[in-house]
Amino acid sequence: MQFNSRAIALLVALCVAAITTAFLYLVPNITTTAIIIAFLLGFSSSYILVRLVLEFLFFRQIETIYESLKKLKESEVTLRGRASSINPLKRINREISNFAKSKEKEIEELKERENFRREFIADVSHELKTPIFAAQGFVHTLLDGAINDKEVRKKFLKKAAKSLDALDLLVQDILTISQIESGEIKMHFENFDMRDMCNEILDQLEGKAEKKGITLKLSKKYKDPIIVRGDYRRIYQVMLNLISNAIKYTRKGGEAKIAFTDIDNSKIRITVTDNGRGIPESDISRIFERFYRVEKSRSREKGGTGLGLSIVKHILESHNSEIFVESEFKVGSKFYFDLDKANYIDKVDQGWEEEEYYA
Repeated sequence: MQFNSRAIALLVALCVAAITTAFLYLVPNITTTAIIIAFLLGFSSSYILVRLVLEFLFFRQIETIYESLKKLKESEVTLRGRASSINPLKRINREISNFAKSKEKEIEELKERENFRREFIADVSHELKTPIFAAQGFVHTLLDGAINDKEVRKKFLKKAAKSLDALDLLVQDILTISQIESGEIKMHFENFDMRDMCNEILDQLEGKAEKKGITLKLSKKYKDPIIVRGDYRRIYQVMLNLISNAIKYTRKGGEAKIAFTDIDNSKIRITVTDNGRGIPESDISRIFERFYRVEKSRSREKGGTGLGLSIVKHILESHNSEIFVESEFKVGSKFYFDLDKANYIDKVDQGWEEEEYYA
């Protein structure tokens, strides 16, 4: 049902005039003219009085409140028109309720951000403390007299350098995540051969894999280039991280391999599989969080900052993609993501020449 001050005043005036007229019929010898005059006077006076009261003391004040609420919300959600024919109490109640819900949501988001900030600062402090204290210990030991022993000096300086390298890597990873999130790092999209990139990474990590007796390979021999579109440098970083993790967590004598699969003729799925120790189900949902490590007691022995997979997640999100993982504890893990195919290539005798076009 719809109301405004005019409609309410009209209803009240009719009721007052009708009741007044009904009582006048009880008066003996009253004329019809007098009854009509009384009806008109009762109706008009009641209408004017009720209309003024409602308009100036009720509806207009509600409209003032509504306009104030609208000013508060206009930077977030545009309110509907004034629609004065709608019950103002219901309208103001609805808008206040919606506004309260939006503010409640904002408060929850702010609380989550504050908790995240506290956790992040605590994590960073903890991660920085380890290499700094280690380097300090080695340097102070040398200053306390061990520097005169050539063998001890060399050994401790190497350990201090290793700790400082780890510290530098941690700072670089933190800066990378911060810059990606803030938009300071822009993705430079280009067409490139995913097969050649992966072969280059496999060559780079071959020595590291051989030390552990791990086989690195593509899942099969791909005769044609796998041309995708993305930021070459950042996707290289993604693949280097995933393959390094496969080596790190695969048992001696195991293997890690890379596969490429067509998806809907528009995307290429890149999969990195290993037959390592796998990831416990309770940890899978958290492995892309900053500083989260599955094996906390042995993680520093294996190196890494605990930020690698978080960086992978952020880079792929910037490519409108997502990283997925399937893992079975003590059996192995599979990480995969999709990239857009390039637009497109022509084969020439001297090699592959790329020609871009846009639909």
